[in-house]
Amino acid sequence: MWLLAASVLLGALRAGSAQLTLSGTKVIEKSDCNKTVVLPCLVTNLSQKSESTMFVIWKKQGDTFFSFNGVSKKINVDSSFSSAKFLHRENLTDGDASLVLDSKQATVGNYSCEVTESNREGEFRMELINSSVVSCGDETPEEKCGSWFLLVERAIIISLVILLVILCAAQLIFIGLKYEIESQRKVCIIVALVIFAVVAGVGAALFIQDGYTVQNQAGLGLMAIPSVILVPLQYVMFGVVFDSQLQATLALIGLKLLGFIITVVGFALCVPACPPLHGSVLIAGLAIMAIASLLSLAYVFIMGPRMKDHPRPGKAVEEPLNELQSYVMRI
Repeated sequence: MWLLAASVLLGALRAGSAQLTLSGTKVIEKSDCNKTVVLPCLVTNLSQKSESTMFVIWKKQGDTFFSFNGVSKKINVDSSFSSAKFLHRENLTDGDASLVLDSKQATVGNYSCEVTESNREGEFRMELINSSVVSCGDETPEEKCGSWFLLVERAIIISLVILLVILCAAQLIFIGLKYEIESQRKVCIIVALVIFAVVAGVGAALFIQDGYTVQNQAGLGLMAIPSVILVPLQYVMFGVVFDSQLQATLALIGLKLLGFIITVVGFALCVPACPPLHGSVLIAGLAIMAIASLLSLAYVFIMGPRMKDHPRPGKAVEEPLNELQSYVMRI
């Protein structure tokens, strides 16, 4: 009887020692702001703590995509998960078998981590899901953040850039119909406006896409930075209507320049951050440029005809001089 009880107790101890205890996070969320995704897998009861006795296998939907053989120190990775690697290889003997993947390759689904140490083994399963939010950082894990730019913010930015092109084109058309423009100057204005419109259009196509990628960043830059073209362009168009730059025209040009500076500052603040904590600065800069363009169009529309009805001082002096020159030439 005593021998039977001892054998049962010994069997129970062996059964308990044959199981590794793994822990991690059951549900993992990823968003557009994630460049990488960490799949946690921690072993809490390793005994030998030697790579040579360990085997690690990662599976997705039951198919192995990553394996580590401690005896040969060899790692096999499926081509679809080529970015997969241990989060902290040096901590593997302490039980950290967590994996890190590129966000694009970390597709949603069920994942499992299997760890073996000698004759003991354990498994932990988790689910990776898409989410509109992700933790901002380790210091404030309760804080939640969204994707790089919300759809509404992207729509506002693109709409403001389109509005800039439309207002500038409208001003050019009005000036072209009311005033004579030198052919060379007209070509320069049109070419500059077309270049900005094309570059901004390419930028909008890249920026409107979901995600936080180099393409999105480049798209935003192609809309924000080339808008500097509109500042000298405004100066040239004012020069066609008015003989000299008035205080009002200089103020409008300065307002547009201020808007561009704010836009560039907002762009610089947004690029390295996901989500963009200062996206409102960028939007404010573009809005100021649009307001300056609208006021410039209104000023040219209202004041231009008045300057036409009341000849400018330059023209009042030029016309008598031209008449006098013609008279002298006849004599």
